[in-house]
Amino acid sequence: MKRHQAILDLLQKEGYVGVSQLCEMFNVSAVTIRKDLKLLENKGLLFRTHGGATFENPYINDRNVSEKEKIHIKEKNAIAEAAVKLIKPEDSIMIGSGTTMQSLAKAINIEGNLNVTTSSLNVSLELTKSPYYDILQLGGNVRHSSSSVTGHFSQAILENISCNLLFLGVDGIDINYGCTTTNLGEAMLNKTMIESAQKIIILADSSKFNRKGFGKICGISEIHHIITDSGISSTLAQELRDLGIQLTLV
Repeated sequence: MKRHQAILDLLQKEGYVGVSQLCEMFNVSAVTIRKDLKLLENKGLLFRTHGGATFENPYINDRNVSEKEKIHIKEKNAIAEAAVKLIKPEDSIMIGSGTTMQSLAKAINIEGNLNVTTSSLNVSLELTKSPYYDILQLGGNVRHSSSSVTGHFSQAILENISCNLLFLGVDGIDINYGCTTTNLGEAMLNKTMIESAQKIIILADSSKFNRKGFGKICGISEIHHIITDSGISSTLAQELRDLGIQLTLV
């Protein structure tokens, strides 16, 4: 009982605890810690995740873009600034939907021509401020919660497109399950985007890790590069690098 309370106290302080961290702290086996976490989860005191536990429910509900754009603003802007450094004049890039993608669009200041394909209405509106960018706005069913499009028409257009960089926002990243979003239609469109791109770059703040959305986009092995903030654990960062994923922390 003392160990259980100590786990909850540490979780309250740090927001996330890892199995290996707890093993070292209490000098017990991983099997014992996993039993502890399972018992505490059954009591409704925490949620187990890959390699640890959190107070925050790892299963994500859809939220309106107007709500999401008010959180993790500093992290999203820093991620966007790092992502822009990967873009060069004459590139053909693709940009998904989400508030981090809006931050990316605002940060793009390429002095030269740029071909941009996007599913996000807000990204298109932001990029129309420059006369040098050729923008292909995908069409289809408009999602009011994200101000983006999904559906067969968007996917059909992508069958005739190839780009060198795809910048994708996600709602959840689980190292075992992969990248997810809260909407199945958006997940299907993102899958088609991946098929049309040479390099896949995920832009996601650290709150998206160890979480899952309803629609699976892809496995973690399909990702080439992840840009996130330093809020992810060093253990998770190393696991991603061990999988061959380029990881940029801002």
